[in-house]
Amino acid sequence: MDTHALALALPLVGWAAHSGLLTQRLATARRDPLTGLHTRAGWTARAQRTIRRHRDALVLLIDLDDFKSLNDTHGHAAGDAALAVAASRLTDWCGRHGVAGRLGGDEFVAVATRRHGEPGMGELIRDLNRPFTHHGKALPLAASVGVCHLADLPHRALSDALTVADAAMYAAKGHPGRRGPRPTSH
Repeated sequence: MDTHALALALPLVGWAAHSGLLTQRLATARRDPLTGLHTRAGWTARAQRTIRRHRDALVLLIDLDDFKSLNDTHGHAAGDAALAVAASRLTDWCGRHGVAGRLGGDEFVAVATRRHGEPGMGELIRDLNRPFTHHGKALPLAASVGVCHLADLPHRALSDALTVADAAMYAAKGHPGRRGPRPTSH
C-alpha cells in the first residue's frame, strides 16, 4: 500500500472506531444497568414517537410502595432484586406494543398500545403486587400505578400524560388497600 494513501486512511479508521465507541457508550447511557430498562432520555424519545402514532396509547407511572422498608429490612441486594423483578414484569406486560423505562429510584414509566386479548391493567397490577423470591425467601412487592389514556387528553402531549398519570398514581398511593389506576376526569 502506498504510504501516502495509508497516511490518509489511518485517521479515517481512527474516526470510525471512535464513532463506534461513542455510539456504544450512548446506547449504554440510555439503559439502566440494574434493570436493563431505558433511562429517562431513551424512554422519552420512544414514548413521544408512540404517542404521535397511537391516539389510544396508555402512559403509566409506577412507584414501588414501601421500597425503603424493603431495603432497610432485607438489604440493598433485596431492593435491587425487587427493582429487577418489577422491571421484568413491566417489560413483559408492555410486550411488542410498548416500552418501559426507569426514571430513577423505585419509579418506573411505560407507554403502551394494547391490543384486544392482551393482558390488561388488572393483570399488570396483580403482577406488580405479587411477592418475589430472593435467596429462597418470599418478599413482598407492591406498587402504585397511575394511568393516563391519551384519548382522554385534549392534546397528545407526553408532559400532560405524565402529569395525569402522576396524579392518578398518588391517588392510588393515598388509599391503602386500593392499588392501581384511579379514574381521571378532564
